[in-house]
Amino acid sequence: MLVPISWLKDYVDFDVKTEDLASALTMAGFNVENIIELGKDIINVVAGRIVLKEKHPNADKLYVCKVDIGDRELQIITGAQNINEGDIVPVALSGAVLPGGIKIEDSSFRGLISQGMMCSPKELNLDTKTFPDDQKTGILILPTNSPIGEDIKRILGLDETVLEIEVTANRPDCLSIIGIARETAAILKKEFRFPKLEVPKGKDHIAQYTGAELIAPELCQRYTIRMIDNVKIKPSPLWMQKRLQAAGIRPINNIVDITNYVMLEIGQPLHAFDFDCLEDNKIVVRRAKTGEKLKTLDGVERVLDEDILVIADSNKPVGIAGVMGGENSEITEKTKRVLLESATFNYANIRKTSRRLGVRTEASARFEKGLDPALAIKASERFVQLVIQTQSGEVIDGVIDIYPQEIKPRRISMNSGKVNKLLGTNITIEEMENILNRLELKVLKKTDTNLTIEVPTFRNDIAREADLAEEIGRIYGFNEIKATLPKGITTLGKINKEQAVVDKTKNILNSCGLSEVMTYSFISPKVFHKINIPEGHSLREVITIKNPLGEDYSIMRTTIIPNLLDVIERNINRNIDEIKIFELGNIYRPRDLLLQELPDEDRVLAIGVVGKADFYDLKGIIETLFENLNIDSYDFLPAKHPTFHPGRTAEILIKNEKIGVLGEIHPDVTEKYEINKRVYMCEINFERVIEATNLTFKYKPLPKFPAITRDIAVIVNEDIMAGDIKKTIEAEGGNIVEKIELFDVYKGRQIPDGYKSLAYSITFRSEERTLTDEDVTAIQEKILSELEKKFNAQLR
Repeated sequence: MLVPISWLKDYVDFDVKTEDLASALTMAGFNVENIIELGKDIINVVAGRIVLKEKHPNADKLYVCKVDIGDRELQIITGAQNINEGDIVPVALSGAVLPGGIKIEDSSFRGLISQGMMCSPKELNLDTKTFPDDQKTGILILPTNSPIGEDIKRILGLDETVLEIEVTANRPDCLSIIGIARETAAILKKEFRFPKLEVPKGKDHIAQYTGAELIAPELCQRYTIRMIDNVKIKPSPLWMQKRLQAAGIRPINNIVDITNYVMLEIGQPLHAFDFDCLEDNKIVVRRAKTGEKLKTLDGVERVLDEDILVIADSNKPVGIAGVMGGENSEITEKTKRVLLESATFNYANIRKTSRRLGVRTEASARFEKGLDPALAIKASERFVQLVIQTQSGEVIDGVIDIYPQEIKPRRISMNSGKVNKLLGTNITIEEMENILNRLELKVLKKTDTNLTIEVPTFRNDIAREADLAEEIGRIYGFNEIKATLPKGITTLGKINKEQAVVDKTKNILNSCGLSEVMTYSFISPKVFHKINIPEGHSLREVITIKNPLGEDYSIMRTTIIPNLLDVIERNINRNIDEIKIFELGNIYRPRDLLLQELPDEDRVLAIGVVGKADFYDLKGIIETLFENLNIDSYDFLPAKHPTFHPGRTAEILIKNEKIGVLGEIHPDVTEKYEINKRVYMCEINFERVIEATNLTFKYKPLPKFPAITRDIAVIVNEDIMAGDIKKTIEAEGGNIVEKIELFDVYKGRQIPDGYKSLAYSITFRSEERTLTDEDVTAIQEKILSELEKKFNAQLR
């Protein structure tokens, strides 16, 4: 909510700095998100009167103007067509600064010097919708009583400071200037002044003109109407327009502006109907008929149903209660008589109606949080008062007030000792009484330890003693309450194995240069086509959402690969060339396609890399992860998968059980995602990783005996896997083979076609004695013999 400081000061006097006020409100539970200085970007712009306007002697479309700015006259050249002699306009003097950092200096136009510039609304960063058509593209014309030479910020109300305040859902009373003023007064220990409401007696009586019928009392707690005759539709006073604009509301005309002004000031939305548009001069508050239609003020025709409350005349709806009025009763320049509605609607129904119709207004935002019925009369009285003050019409005497079940203030008893114990404070009962009275929580009865409080109807959030304690605590200052350690028996918290593995996995992947991403579990059924999943594949057995946000979020995912491809595509489109990401999330597999029970939720780890990386970099990341999780007996074997490139894909196994897939994404898939780079991805069943992880590490002393390293190179058929060769070397070498590294793969000259050379470095070491060359040679010959036998390998 936007709260202009000058408006706030109408109801509470204070002289603290704006920053200190913002801090105090924030500490009291009203977070000030921003302090806005409206005119800070406008410097050295004043009001000037055009005393002479002549054609430029050297340019047909330019004018030479003499402009009086109070202490001197300036010569200003302009091409604006909407100005005349006598007009008062904003003048940016030489050296002035306009919004956007635009600096104004003297300049020459066809041989004549222009000593500044006349400004348009757009150049002053004003909302052009509020100005006549000729001023939207031309120069801003100021009111005729504007002081010559006065700073334009003061004339336009741009010397205002505005607080942007976050109001929590349980405090609808503070969605108003009055509400924030009441809190400000309580916090700063100042006097709060509610506007003095004096409604003079009008002519005739409203009962002679109209009546109201409440047919749906379950959806409307209170409904009141007043009438204004001989209405004069005109612009609202400049002071009112300034305040509305500062609070984020666009001025329209005097009647509509007054309803908005009262809504912002008191917090009660009002709606004005053109009385002469109502059939039979009657208002009926009822449920809509199914299929009934109403074109609302935004020009959209709405189809209604019986769950929606409407304001109607004897024949048709003229407004959607609490949300928006209808075009058929709109206030226009022809309006002569106004019927004013001030009501309290059922908050739950307004929220449902607003969501169903896709319409959210300032009025619905207040109604859906629950308003105080007592505000209805106060707001309508304030409206009448402002109508008289602005000479906008004549008041018809009386008010029609339908209030089936009056809400009374509740009473709550409070024990000061319990409050102090709850807050951890030592506040006296006298100070508690003072705080509550400042918040208009009236103390009816007082003893040495107890208070009986009358809670006003505008504080519907206070229902028990603990709520009163909170009020005392926040006004006293939670920052004034000393921190203390909790008393009692405490236990040492500890994470389980699953949590430990998840945390460690994320740390390992982060250390490998990967960033974690989180994506939606809802996906589009179209993604299976994009990632080449054929019909009938198990991945297409999905859970369909009954009430999806749209087709793109209509099923639960069975794979994370499309989500990561979306992230990669988005980043590449933003010129990010190197991408390393991972997601640790759930996939959802139905146990039965009829979905008679909850689905299986499997945790999956997916990794995607693009840029300076290839298949082996990604494989190395997975190996690093497994080694740091103390997982042994893992392997990679060639595989096929429709999403991955044939010949560049492997399945990942732990203890001979397939747990995932690794490889380069198929070019057809990357083309569908408009990715023009090679993408390497893996998807791993993380539940199996957790099961295989051993968080208990065993350490052994450094070896006592030296190692011997031998290199061997063997020529084998190119289809033979290097891993199979390594396994044979391990098996034949026994306990004395400490380490095996593949350091070269060669095809070319000296190697027959269809064959390749694999070179390994083998480290031999015994834990019992120093090995001799004869020992190592014997083992090496045994290894070569077995390689020749199993793979027809030849020593190179």
